[in-house]
Amino acid sequence: MTRTVTSAAEPPPATTGPPPATTGAAPADRPEAPAGGRPPALREEPPESGLDRTGITEGASAAEHSEPEAIVWSEYDDLPDGVLVADPGGVIVGFNLAAARLLRVEVAEAIGRPVNDVVQLLDERGNDWWECSRPGREMAAVTRQPERRLTVVGPDGERDLNVTARYVREGGKLLRVTVCLRDTVSRERIERNRADLVSTVAHELRSPLTSVKGFTATLLAKWERFSDEQKKLMLTTVNTDADRVTRLLAEVLDVSRIDSGRIQMHRQIVDLEGVLQRVLEGKIAAGEATPDRFVSVSHGELPDMWMDPDKIEQVLHNLIDNALRHGAGTVRVAVHGGPEGAIVTVADEGGGVPDAAVTRVFTKFWRGAPRGNGTGLGLYIAKALVEAHGGTISVGRADGGGAEFRFAVPAGAPTFS
Repeated sequence: MTRTVTSAAEPPPATTGPPPATTGAAPADRPEAPAGGRPPALREEPPESGLDRTGITEGASAAEHSEPEAIVWSEYDDLPDGVLVADPGGVIVGFNLAAARLLRVEVAEAIGRPVNDVVQLLDERGNDWWECSRPGREMAAVTRQPERRLTVVGPDGERDLNVTARYVREGGKLLRVTVCLRDTVSRERIERNRADLVSTVAHELRSPLTSVKGFTATLLAKWERFSDEQKKLMLTTVNTDADRVTRLLAEVLDVSRIDSGRIQMHRQIVDLEGVLQRVLEGKIAAGEATPDRFVSVSHGELPDMWMDPDKIEQVLHNLIDNALRHGAGTVRVAVHGGPEGAIVTVADEGGGVPDAAVTRVFTKFWRGAPRGNGTGLGLYIAKALVEAHGGTISVGRADGGGAEFRFAVPAGAPTFS
């Protein structure tokens, strides 16, 4: 392992910050709804451009839609979810643009018509949801319906939506029904990620546990038949596989904490160069690489780094493991110090990351090779831990042609009152 220290004369790589945020104009004042009455539904200013509030593109002639002006504008058009408002008789009195997009029905065609004439919502048994919810609308004590996944039947086929409803009452009398419609795409993506995680964990656990079970059963059944060297080899394999299972479970727990926003940081003044050398020496001691595989370089003087030593060591472990597993040749690790913080780069001499995969490198389950080892969670965890320190991480092309991962963490120190 080669370690080189250069003077502070060499500046750290330049980093660029995000462009300054711009502020938009404040929304126009809206009329307030009368107490207990119909929600405000009218705005008289015409749309500026694009799709107007009726769902008809700008430029359509006035003769193409003859609905009264009073029902064209909806107070709910700025909401991201679809909103359908019906009176006690089930006639639609409010219908925003998001609902028009989800149901593929123009606003002008929905207003003033019964709900079942505009949209048919079926539950998991194929029953009409609006008709089945009639008893709830007629009971004064019921004020809402929880979210359900319903099927929308339309001319272009069937689609699923998450639907919830609220009953607005006054003195027990139903005034209106507000139905919220939401696309299921984001929910399905979350469920798919969870299923992928379970599948990956099950697959990764099967191999080491099979090995552990096989070797322990063999040793227990035929202990006297094996020499000491054979026993040592089997037990070493069991120990290695047990470590692999431990690392996998730790990654799964880390992902769970990251996804739920429960990363706990225990900051202290950290010698970043010392942490890096400890990681490299650990890789060599474990037999994962030979000393001549690493080159460690330091540029500039490091300021006080206020970090979680365990978290930053895990980031370095993940990046160096990735370089050893998917890269080739020498792994060059450089630390650039400056007044504002530190920049660490980990570069290899392998094939690098394809341009088409750069945007997916830090996502869950990404692997550098179709049949590569590992769970594909290491870089995802590294990115989350770097960002928890207030830093950034990116990937590019190294001078040697391989991949270069670079993360920057700001300087800091504890504040004493």
